[in-house]
Amino acid sequence: MSTPVLATKLFIPPPRPRFVPRPRLIEQVREGLQRKLTLVSAPAGSGKTTLVSEWAADCDLPVAWLSLDASDNDPARFLAYLIAALQTIAPDIGRGMLVALQSPLPPPAEAILTNLLNEISARPGNFVLVLDDYHVIDARPVDDAVGFLLEHLPPQMHLIIATREDPQLPLSRLRARGQMTELRAADLRFTPAEAAEFLTQVMSLKLSVVDVAALEERTEGWIAGLQLAAISMQKLEDVTSFIESFTGTNHFVLDYLLEEVLQQQSASIQHFLLRTSILDLMCGSLCDAVLLDLAAPGQATLEYLERANLFIVPLDNKRRWFRYHHLFADLLRQRLLQVTAAEDVTELHRRASQWYEENGFDLRAFQHAAAANDVERAERLIGRKGIARHSHGVVTAIIRWMESLPVSVLNARPSLWWRYGSLLLVIGQTTGVEEKLQAAEDAMDAQAENDRSRNLVGQIAGARAVLALTRYEPATMLAQARRALEYLDADNLASRASANWPLGFGYFFQGDLAGARDAFTQGI
Repeated sequence: MSTPVLATKLFIPPPRPRFVPRPRLIEQVREGLQRKLTLVSAPAGSGKTTLVSEWAADCDLPVAWLSLDASDNDPARFLAYLIAALQTIAPDIGRGMLVALQSPLPPPAEAILTNLLNEISARPGNFVLVLDDYHVIDARPVDDAVGFLLEHLPPQMHLIIATREDPQLPLSRLRARGQMTELRAADLRFTPAEAAEFLTQVMSLKLSVVDVAALEERTEGWIAGLQLAAISMQKLEDVTSFIESFTGTNHFVLDYLLEEVLQQQSASIQHFLLRTSILDLMCGSLCDAVLLDLAAPGQATLEYLERANLFIVPLDNKRRWFRYHHLFADLLRQRLLQVTAAEDVTELHRRASQWYEENGFDLRAFQHAAAANDVERAERLIGRKGIARHSHGVVTAIIRWMESLPVSVLNARPSLWWRYGSLLLVIGQTTGVEEKLQAAEDAMDAQAENDRSRNLVGQIAGARAVLALTRYEPATMLAQARRALEYLDADNLASRASANWPLGFGYFFQGDLAGARDAFTQGI
């Protein structure tokens, strides 16, 4: 099954309409193209993405961009998006590898990357690949894949990584070999001249030279700190007193400023900000569906927030999709829970889930259904084709949700017990699987037999056949697989294919190659 690619992850963020030009940094990035890697590593709010996107806007070379998120810790998903990013500048590259990545048992990452690097080496012309927000990666297999890519990088390819923290890559070796250009927090901080231009020109504040210098000193040139301070000062008369009390190194300053920014907005904007904070990604129609507020049209409000510099990030060139700055979103969600009744927050998640489902985003629809404690909708979404149940990251998210459910809820829906055990097998865990399959059977005893329950009997048997395969028990594999095929609905092709897999291996382990061939052929 092909997993859809979220195109917004591949867009180069457009330059802001008003920004401070930074030619000294652009030149450093440009010079870095002579080496394998340019590492832009600095804390949140240092302007990493803004800098790289500003450079990319005037770059003479093709630029492939991938904005990473936590789900890219799954190696197969990471490689699929890596290839998708490269296809934005070379549409035919890696097509065969994408097909291989969708198989139940994809090839090792090194094999995929070897073929990909060979294709790149055969192509003319230089290009750049940008991996943005690399700090969300905490999976060693993904780090190893990027390390392999760097080690064997073709001469026509350059890699830029933007991250809040140094990645687990062979940086020391690259540094010693002179193969890496580094831009750190000290490089990205605003100079006094840049801070003055930002505060007076971009944020339109009327500040004295002394006030600008004091604020630049207190923030140490940290761009987000300056922006937060500037927004807080826009409606203040005594800005000098504010600046004197502002301490950029205080760990609580960020929370304080976000509070002040939020409280200075109109009631309608606060309402919009708080209630849309449940969304990782936003577009106008999604916001309309969640808020049901005709007085504040979603698209118009999003555009206003962008113009007002209220920590909203455009994700495409058409200004359709946005997200909040992560730190700002965290604050908004915290405040939402403080000032809004739990049942109202639940209703927001339910509306978001409905919109995502209607628009083909099944995984995000499930995530919001789970947040809304809508077990019926969440279970239905898990079974839909839009959720890649062979993806480690997706499966882990579903298992975490199931772990949170009371036993009474699972007992009321025996199919959830079966999914629980089956998904543990998907991530390679066998402990506790039989107990969950037995719990499914026990819960079924209280329900009347019908076509749906017979199909569930087959699904449980199929899971037991796979469990027996992990233990190399051919007799059990054959018995449970045959039971599965006896009970499963004729049109339940996915489960029947899964049952034929251990059936074929059962025959194979017993030396019956003809039986194995027939079972595998039937599965295909």
